[in-house]
Amino acid sequence: MKAAAAVAEVLKREGVKFLIGYPVNPIIEAAAEADIRTIIVRQERTGLHMADAVSRISSGDRIGVFAMQHGPGSENAFGGVAQAYGDSVPIVVLPGGYPRRITNIQPNFNSFLNFQHVTKWCEQVIVPDAVVDAMRRAFTQVKNGRPRPVLIEFPVDLLREDVPEPINYTPAPRLKSAPDPRDVSRVAEALVAAQRPVIYAGQGVHYARAWPVLRDLAELLEAPVTTSLQGKSAFPENHPLSLGSGGRSISKQLHHFLTNADLIFGIGCSFAITNYGVSMPKGKKIIHATLDPTDFNKDVAAEQVLAGDAALTLGALLAEVKDRLKGKPRGRLARSRCLRTACCGTSCIR
Repeated sequence: MKAAAAVAEVLKREGVKFLIGYPVNPIIEAAAEADIRTIIVRQERTGLHMADAVSRISSGDRIGVFAMQHGPGSENAFGGVAQAYGDSVPIVVLPGGYPRRITNIQPNFNSFLNFQHVTKWCEQVIVPDAVVDAMRRAFTQVKNGRPRPVLIEFPVDLLREDVPEPINYTPAPRLKSAPDPRDVSRVAEALVAAQRPVIYAGQGVHYARAWPVLRDLAELLEAPVTTSLQGKSAFPENHPLSLGSGGRSISKQLHHFLTNADLIFGIGCSFAITNYGVSMPKGKKIIHATLDPTDFNKDVAAEQVLAGDAALTLGALLAEVKDRLKGKPRGRLARSRCLRTACCGTSCIR
């Protein structure tokens, strides 16, 4: 079996239904022969955005895969990979590489060297018997932990060489982690004690498919909810507790509730400082729950943190909060008609 066919076989076993690509890359032809639908684009960055969309709209259950030619194809792909990295989107990128005898000769573009700062995992395969192991590492990384792009570069001469058979490959597992129960208990206590809590939901809620449990927790706490732009629709925007989504600009009601909050609970978000994110008011008590510990205390200081999958985190918090409130909301919402009238000073939750 040729190396290109081995890559296609791994993709098929991982459940990849279609491969988006820009010729010429032998993996594209091998994928078609393996009955994986190939979708050819006219520009690399467009194809990467398509792969990006596959992963986003499926909450990472289906991983977008993109293959492109070496040289100019890999160069043109950089912006799309960088954006997926910045937006925390899991995609698998399979660029061709120059033949190994000239791979490091200027001005030949080396994807392994140049994409390392915009990928979660970046590897160049140089011997045929490493093909399957490299693909295993890639899919293990892209399916676990913080979602971000992975890249495996295959020199074009290697893709024409034979790979040892039979192919020994099983799909990479998906693993989830939950926060320490003692930390969950302390956070639940703080949420129940807060008089004016606000929940800030990010994209992690989408990847964890934690929409119902987020809604249940918000209703139990009677806490208004806003989302980042990437987390938009993680909480229904026609819900009485919705403050809508925020970014470069925010609504009047969102400004009102953030300004007056005595606790801001961030779930599935990075709290990164950006022109396209909601700025947290200074001096607020922050509780931060997210998957990637490197986000803790990075741009916003947090009094308490929870590290883990958003669905597991929210589920554990919901159980703790429900126990403290005896399964019933605190009753504040009954005194208001809608959060969006709050800035009028007439029928808002105080």
